[in-house]
Amino acid sequence: MQSSREEIYRYWRKRILISLWISYAMFYVGRVNMGVAIPLLQDEYGLTKTALGGVTTALFFAYGIGQFVNGQLGDKLGGRIMIATGLILSAVFNLLFGFSSVLTAMIAIWALNGYVQSMGWSPSVKTVANWFPRRVRGRVSGIMGSSYQVGAAVSLILAGLMADHVGLEWIFWLPAILLVIAGIHWYLRGRNAPEVVGLPSLEEEERGEEREEACEDHHLGFSHTLRTVLTSRPIWMVAFGLFFLNIVRYGFMDWAPTYLFEEEGAAISNAAFKTGLMPVAGIAGTFLAAWLSDRVFKERRAPAAAIMLFFLGFFVWVFIQTTGAHWAVGVLVLMAIGFFTYGPHVAMVTTCPMDFGTRKAAASAAGFIDGMGYMGAALTGVVSGYLVDNYGWNHAFYLWMGGALAAAVVMLFLWNYKPERREYH
Repeated sequence: MQSSREEIYRYWRKRILISLWISYAMFYVGRVNMGVAIPLLQDEYGLTKTALGGVTTALFFAYGIGQFVNGQLGDKLGGRIMIATGLILSAVFNLLFGFSSVLTAMIAIWALNGYVQSMGWSPSVKTVANWFPRRVRGRVSGIMGSSYQVGAAVSLILAGLMADHVGLEWIFWLPAILLVIAGIHWYLRGRNAPEVVGLPSLEEEERGEEREEACEDHHLGFSHTLRTVLTSRPIWMVAFGLFFLNIVRYGFMDWAPTYLFEEEGAAISNAAFKTGLMPVAGIAGTFLAAWLSDRVFKERRAPAAAIMLFFLGFFVWVFIQTTGAHWAVGVLVLMAIGFFTYGPHVAMVTTCPMDFGTRKAAASAAGFIDGMGYMGAALTGVVSGYLVDNYGWNHAFYLWMGGALAAAVVMLFLWNYKPERREYH
């Protein structure tokens, strides 16, 4: 009986992780495409970088607000319905953006896309926290983190191909098709928690207990989830760290294609491909951060994050110094930036919320942390565009380098922190 239960658990954990991975990768296909569209929107409609920075800021601001809201709802409703709904609604707004030609419409539609995009991550973290015990969360978080890195790379490459061969509109229309398929796939394959399929909860499994019947994952109430998040100093610290990290992360993701297109003369598809190498390199950084936090630092997440963030700031400085160098040098430095960006990012948005918020408030913690992070992304959107328009690219790079170093300093304050284990019945 014991071996049979373990086999069923393995089957469901594999099924949930694969389905979540695919679903969250698709979310990025529906929002990173904007980075490739920016230079084309400039040429097509005569928009400034500041104006287009406002479009990206609209998504990030709405996404951040949505994370605060949907983090709480994720703990209440679970991931199955929320993730599927977010994917399908994001498809609708990508479709509509492809038809838009007026700046105010672009801002409004992309803001709405940002809000529904926020229905993905927090419920995903909640689902992982329900299915996987803390001893393997570093590794599982690394796998989940690779989903949005692959999704970002795929989004950039597809958008570049659409821009070169089909046209501006298909940068948004193709993701719309893929998002609908992903939403249906997740709804059919996903489940919120082991209890839903008649398996023991994580706590029951650790105690060797059996479960006689299926039941819903029990929500402890909004007062519990709010209190868990808002009274936790470590959660606040990680949230501020992510605020600064997203300044550099989305600085490069949204503006690197335009920089390579304008300053280095790359074709837009080539610029998209080069930028896409950043999240690809980030996959290796993700697994290094997971290995360091689980094995070297014994489930402490902050040390690996802080070390990698200092390296990130250094390589942004190197990128500034190597402007005009051989294209291969620029690609290698971009890959180093991706490597040192995504390692700490995955720890801060995946493992930390599960560990610090516990599985009963994991979505709320993830929503709060990621929401704060996207306030930083909102800042970098319009401010980066303004700096480039008025002072040149180097000033934007200095902003992004400062974000990396500030994030590193914040994470130093959690160097020795390790949360206590808690039981839920």
